[in-house]
Amino acid sequence: VQLQASGGGLVQAGDSLRLTCVASGRTLRSFRSYGWFRQAPGKEREFVAVMRHSGSGVYYTDSVKGRFTISRDNAKNTLYLEMNSLKPEDTAVYYCAAGDPILSQISASEGYPYWGQGTLVTVSS
Repeated sequence: VQLQASGGGLVQAGDSLRLTCVASGRTLRSFRSYGWFRQAPGKEREFVAVMRHSGSGVYYTDSVKGRFTISRDNAKNTLYLEMNSLKPEDTAVYYCAAGDPILSQISASEGYPYWGQGTLVTVSS
């Protein structure tokens, strides 16, 4: 399984970006969960947004609720993260991930064995 993330860049506060994660080797739908994590400089990797299989649930970290939207295109086997009203604190390397964590561990990176290479998002003030 390979995950290829793209779409990062340098933007100003208030701007929008859409991240894309193309999966190959296995369909996203075959995983229990798939989503996005991020790692800011000097900080640990943190959960951003995750979608459960068959769209049975979507989960966001509190700091991005109302600004970020996770979605999936089954035909393209692709995961997206639409990011609006970006803030400087959203600056990080964003990673897509897929795996089969149980629901109570859905926000833990340890539950995802498959990772994309990361795409850098920099938000200037």
